[in-house]
Amino acid sequence: MSLSRRLSSNFADFQRIPQQGETLTRAAVMVLVTHVPDTSEGSVILTRRAKTLRRHAGQYALPGGRAEPGETSIETALRECHEEIGLNPQTDHVIGVLDDFVTESGFCITPVVACMNAALAPTLDPAEVERVFHIPLKELTDAQTEVSTSETDESVRDGFSIMLPTVGHEVYAPTAAILYQFREVALLGRNTRVGHLGQPRFAWS
Repeated sequence: MSLSRRLSSNFADFQRIPQQGETLTRAAVMVLVTHVPDTSEGSVILTRRAKTLRRHAGQYALPGGRAEPGETSIETALRECHEEIGLNPQTDHVIGVLDDFVTESGFCITPVVACMNAALAPTLDPAEVERVFHIPLKELTDAQTEVSTSETDESVRDGFSIMLPTVGHEVYAPTAAILYQFREVALLGRNTRVGHLGQPRFAWS
C-alpha cells in the first residue's frame, strides 16, 4: 500500500472538530508528507521561522499563516506552503484536515494534511523561514511527548512538547499538538484529540 493510501485509510473514520468564534483569527498550516531526501522514507516538513519576524520569531512551525479574505483553509495552507518553502502541493494531494486548534494568542489554526510521494527540495523565503527539517515518520511515531513542569523556566511551564531528534530538542504546542494529532490519526489510526493541550507562555504572543 502506498504512503498516501495508508494515510487516507487511517483518516477514513476521523471526524474533525471545527472551532467557531467571531473574535478568532483564522489561519491554516500544511502538514506536508514527502520523502526524506535521497531515500524512500516518508517524512513531514517542519520549519524554523526567521528570527527577524515580528511574531513567533525563531520558533519551530509548520508552513502556514493567516487566511486571506474568501480563502478556504485548504487554499490558505496550499498558498502558504508555496510562499514559505517553494513547494506547490495541489488540492488532489490533500489527505484530510485535522481538528482546529485555538491558540492563546487568538488564532484558530486549521491543519491540512497533504502527501506528495517524492523527495522534494524546498526553496525557502528567507524573510519567513530560516531552515527546513525533514522529520522521518518513524521518528515522529516513536517521539516522546510531555507536559513541562519546570519550576525554573516559567516560559515553558505547562506547555505540551514533543521531542524530535532531527531538530535536537523539544518542539512545543501548538506545532507539537498538531504533529501529535497527525501521528495519532494519520499514522496510527487513532481518534486522539489535542485541543486541551497547553501552550508554553513564550508562544502566547
